[in-house]
Amino acid sequence: MAQGRQLSFLLAFFLSICTLFGSVPVAAATSTDENESILNSEIGRQNNQSLLWGPYRPNLYFGVRPRIPKSLMAGLMWGKVETYSDFQTSVRYTCEQNEGMKGYGWDEYDTRNGGVQSIHDIENGIDITTSFVKAPGGAHGGSWAVRVKGELKEDVPQDRKTIVILYLTQEGGGQLEALEGDNDKGYDEADVTIQGASDALGSYKLVVTKGDGTQPKSDHALSDIRGAGQTVVQSLTYPDEVLWQAKPIVFKQLKEGVDWLLENNFDNTNAPPPWQVYQLTNRPGAGNVQIVEKIFEGSFEFDVLFSSASAGKDLTSADLTREIKEATESFGDRFSSVFSFKAPFTAEKYKKFGRSMFSNLIGGIGYFYGHSIVDRSNAPEYDEENEGFWEETAEARARRQEAPEGPYEIFTSVPSRPFFPRGFLWDEGFHLLPIADWDIDLSMEIVKSWFNLMDEDGWIGREQILGAEARSKVPAEFQTQYPHYANPPSLFLVIDSFVDKLRKASNGSLPAAKQHLSQGVPLATALVDNPEVGLEYLRRLYPLLRRQFDWFKRTQFGDIKSYDREAYSSKEAYRWRGRTVTHCLTSGLDDYPRPQPPHPGELHVDLMSWVGMMAKSLINISGAIGLAEEAEELKKVLDGIEHNLDDLHWSVKEGCYCDATIDDFEENKLVCHKGYISLFPFLTGLLGPESPRLGGILALLGDGEELFSPHGLRSLSKKDEFYESGENYWRSPIWININYMAIVQLRNIATQEGPHRKTAADLYTRLRKNVVDTVYNSWEETGFAWEQYNPETGKGQRTQHFTGWTSLVVKIMAMDEVSTENGAGQQHVREEL
Repeated sequence: MAQGRQLSFLLAFFLSICTLFGSVPVAAATSTDENESILNSEIGRQNNQSLLWGPYRPNLYFGVRPRIPKSLMAGLMWGKVETYSDFQTSVRYTCEQNEGMKGYGWDEYDTRNGGVQSIHDIENGIDITTSFVKAPGGAHGGSWAVRVKGELKEDVPQDRKTIVILYLTQEGGGQLEALEGDNDKGYDEADVTIQGASDALGSYKLVVTKGDGTQPKSDHALSDIRGAGQTVVQSLTYPDEVLWQAKPIVFKQLKEGVDWLLENNFDNTNAPPPWQVYQLTNRPGAGNVQIVEKIFEGSFEFDVLFSSASAGKDLTSADLTREIKEATESFGDRFSSVFSFKAPFTAEKYKKFGRSMFSNLIGGIGYFYGHSIVDRSNAPEYDEENEGFWEETAEARARRQEAPEGPYEIFTSVPSRPFFPRGFLWDEGFHLLPIADWDIDLSMEIVKSWFNLMDEDGWIGREQILGAEARSKVPAEFQTQYPHYANPPSLFLVIDSFVDKLRKASNGSLPAAKQHLSQGVPLATALVDNPEVGLEYLRRLYPLLRRQFDWFKRTQFGDIKSYDREAYSSKEAYRWRGRTVTHCLTSGLDDYPRPQPPHPGELHVDLMSWVGMMAKSLINISGAIGLAEEAEELKKVLDGIEHNLDDLHWSVKEGCYCDATIDDFEENKLVCHKGYISLFPFLTGLLGPESPRLGGILALLGDGEELFSPHGLRSLSKKDEFYESGENYWRSPIWININYMAIVQLRNIATQEGPHRKTAADLYTRLRKNVVDTVYNSWEETGFAWEQYNPETGKGQRTQHFTGWTSLVVKIMAMDEVSTENGAGQQHVREEL
């Protein structure tokens, strides 16, 4: 009877789950990219085929889709079923914070071949391994396969029952049909075969093998009706706009089964075992949702084999075994070659750590499609030119014009799979720096995807929250994007690195004549192996880069003239729009202390530094593609910025760079909160080795009572009144992207002649080791990379599985040592950025 009462209890749970079906905007029809492929046509075609399929649903523990809007998608779900309530709380599908995991992620991964992911599910007492590979061939991106392996942990009962579900959907029409099994109750010995077809993918077949593992048995009377333990399939049809809601759909079907049990009095004196309650009724057929359910007792293994008809040959489990072995071997060899770690990081533990960090970065690449919410109203306060602009009135709220725009698509890596599974503009530039070393073609494909989002004015939304699934992870107040809001333009770092790689591949000079495409060129380096193709990429991208630069200058300008400020240039001053009293989210440094109260006369040193970095990058690019007049014009802008950084932002009293505002007497006033802001002219490479300001910046950076710590550079000085105050987000913690920028510039100064060479070399050596060991120690202890690190303890904190810019430690470990005696080591480090 106790089991019967528990069955009744399930009804309330299922009803609450099913209410997750809400009104979801209907997805728009597929749009074609009018600027498709700015690469050479053949390289572009091969690239598109090679990168078509992948685990491009990083918000799931394992999810596969192609880079095609409204297409076939797959996701893996599992949970234990020892009691009636287990599956409600133990089911895993979307990556979540603090979900009883001892780490999860890719041990090794290459976007073009595949890799192996380990998921250590402590609460369910099981380790899940997903080994994913791709097989090129045919006209539709080839085939792919994944081996799912579950191993119970030693400290749990070895007869534990686990439900595993493969959730398949087909958006946008097409065909999807599950063939019948070897009996009407399911698939005892037969594999599950699902046939499908769509315009984009052609015809295909997906096979879920029987695999290895014990099926639980039951002599309950229900076995004669539903069967017991065998694989089952339910084929359903739902509107496209709700297909992504896998858990509500699955639980709705489970509720249907519980309803039937209650209606037929199976909750009286002889309730079925819990796992059998959760076994779906077998109903295979046509439908845009296919739920393949397996129930195992103990450990298990099975394969999912997707075969494109145009590839000409169906994949088999033997093929998958061979491809997993080859992918693993090739990854290890290539990783050691691309990221050759230097002392003191040559021990095997750092190599394992590095492989995991990089694999999770590149394995966190996703494809997103849908509408973005944008407010393009012309409300006066959006000009932010009047005092009190940050105080939103009722009238201002009424003038909002939030509306969906698009649909758009983006190919991007994500900062954190459980917490930030979407595109972030300023994160992405840092993400792509290690990826560019591994696969420059892939990184520039991602850059192209981002710049394809630019509007006619030159604006790119700082967060790309495309579609209902992406929005489900974002609080409503953060979903709307505003076309006057900027974000640090870190993508320019990657493009500048690409230009340097082109020069290096061409022995220092770019070719004047077109080079023909080499036969059999590895796609990862095709753009630099064939420099004319890379140059054509730059020629097509450059107008977009210049448009974004001009947008920054036009919309983020700072006021010099109105307040009688004296400066070398009357044009070069900048202010982030989007400020509030407590935050400047657009700067990326959210709660870092800024002048109070906000004022339209503010000037922000970090923003001027970013614009200067953009100008330097555009000079580099325009010179490479032969735009001499552009380069000369941009040099004048850069000259003005370099002078105005000193004229408008240098504090003689504090010995550092500071933000500026207007005081009560309408006069210029510097507001100094020593920390990352103070370093930005240095971090962005605008201070050369002979700069008279460099000594003060290095002194601040290296002072243990200010920024330097045994774990990395603090975001705010320990002496600042706001240290560790409020949210304490950027008010003390160590952030790896800023530390990386500092390490690169320290090495740059240490490898050039100048009065501060020895100091920079010493700081470089110590900071490099501190940062790497901080991230490594926390990874070793918790199984995760973290968003930030505590400056006192070095412990990882805030968002877990933050394998975005924290993965920059891979590049740091690959940097050369620099002598602290004479700054030896002459390699220029521009390419590191």
